[in-house]
Amino acid sequence: MNPYKSIALICCYLGKLPWYLDYFLHSCKYNPSVDFFLITDDRRQFFDLPTNVKIICMDPEQIRALASQKLGFGVSVPNGYKLCDFKPAYGIIFENIVSEYDFWGHCDIDIIFGDIREFITDELLNEYDLISVRPDWLTGCFLLYRNTHKINTLFQQSKDYRKVFSNDKHFCFDETNFMHDEFSDGKSYEEISSEIESMMHVVKKLEARGYLKPYFDLHIIEGLPGKLKWQNGKMYYRGKYEILLYHMIFFKTRYKPSLYLAQIPNNFMISPTRIYRRGTSSLPAT
Repeated sequence: MNPYKSIALICCYLGKLPWYLDYFLHSCKYNPSVDFFLITDDRRQFFDLPTNVKIICMDPEQIRALASQKLGFGVSVPNGYKLCDFKPAYGIIFENIVSEYDFWGHCDIDIIFGDIREFITDELLNEYDLISVRPDWLTGCFLLYRNTHKINTLFQQSKDYRKVFSNDKHFCFDETNFMHDEFSDGKSYEEISSEIESMMHVVKKLEARGYLKPYFDLHIIEGLPGKLKWQNGKMYYRGKYEILLYHMIFFKTRYKPSLYLAQIPNNFMISPTRIYRRGTSSLPAT
């Protein structure tokens, strides 16, 4: 019997899967109490896949058709980037995957996880309906939702959700409609005018009304900080701060491994420009 509240994380990725997927999968293996579902149109054969990771092959048209069916109107999925707008609706679109879990979430594959349960405790899950790993706005790269109809349909509280889902344009709906700086500056959702009502606008509005209880705190490292260490499923910054995950949003454009390892080691460092073991040159992807 699983001693924890159950969690399913969904990631959709269209196109050839990149080199950093191997580091993502390696870190997933060290979080065996969390299930990961990677939905992709890359039909490569995977070897030694962690038991808690499932690959589901779907092409863009299949995803678009499923989303249209579940949402009840025609939607547009012109490319993989557009799927970010649909993340808040994954609990409805992929309800057949997440139906038995206490919480579901969306994540990206340009992530190396530390120890998820060190931060996402049952005490936290009991108290909050929505869990973000930044203090200032909803994190599209990793966000958890309580698996209830009320929370799964939060996206419908945006007056613009049909516009977002039926339009080819990417609106950053899952986060802030590109109003990150404004929210980081501490402005109220009522002060932040944007083209569409994003999920951050929705969540802050409903929090003020007492409709839900979201959690915001800093458990993520982004950018190019260096001084990161991953060791046996734990991630540390500067050797003393444990973190939940490193989001490689900029790092992945700087580090381009050209060789391949048979196996990723259980102890490696991440500088602003490379992944390496102490006293060695850069590590490649697997």
